[in-house]
Amino acid sequence: MATHNVNLWNTAQHALEYLGRADKIPHRTEGEAVLLGCLPSPLGRVLDLGSGDGRLLGLVKLVRPGSPAVALDFSPVMLDRLRERFAADASVEVRAHDLSAPLPALGKFQAVVSSFAIHHVTHSRKRELYQEIFALLEPQGVFLNLEHVASATPALHLQFMSAIATPPEQEDPSNKLLEMETQLAWFREIGFTDVDCLWKWRELALLAGVKPPSPGQ
Repeated sequence: MATHNVNLWNTAQHALEYLGRADKIPHRTEGEAVLLGCLPSPLGRVLDLGSGDGRLLGLVKLVRPGSPAVALDFSPVMLDRLRERFAADASVEVRAHDLSAPLPALGKFQAVVSSFAIHHVTHSRKRELYQEIFALLEPQGVFLNLEHVASATPALHLQFMSAIATPPEQEDPSNKLLEMETQLAWFREIGFTDVDCLWKWRELALLAGVKPPSPGQ
């Protein structure tokens, strides 16, 4: 499993190759359905981290059409796709940002979502990012991260690669996979409550946490 600090997602070739296979990721729609079922209703502002072409945010807007949203990505290809997808939706703001850098001032959100993006930053940055997400959430806001996590053993990782029809030598060098348990422990340390893995298929997992209510709320 790649752990070095490589990120190819700002290259057009890498982004386009991913878009060509994104709909073929096994069981992806199951994880997305669970994530959508965890969104508050009604839903206020939502932040989508590493939005890609807007697939997840499009689903969020489908089930919560009135929710204002901010979509962040740093790939030129993905930013073009985002702007095209949401050109007619004034409630969606598309912003260029690399998740390896601290999040900009964005205001508060009732939900922060992400889909297969955060595993491209280093482990230390993952934890920093989770802390920043906690700070951006309103009290009782939710963080829902549909993520690619590390397998418990190398053998299980090879089984996962086989299940997604990807030879090990073709694994994305941008991946920096971390076990689910460590990330959930970080959520709890940061202050999230109701922390859990709400769905999992091999290395694909939905990690979730809630920001506690304000005192007296």
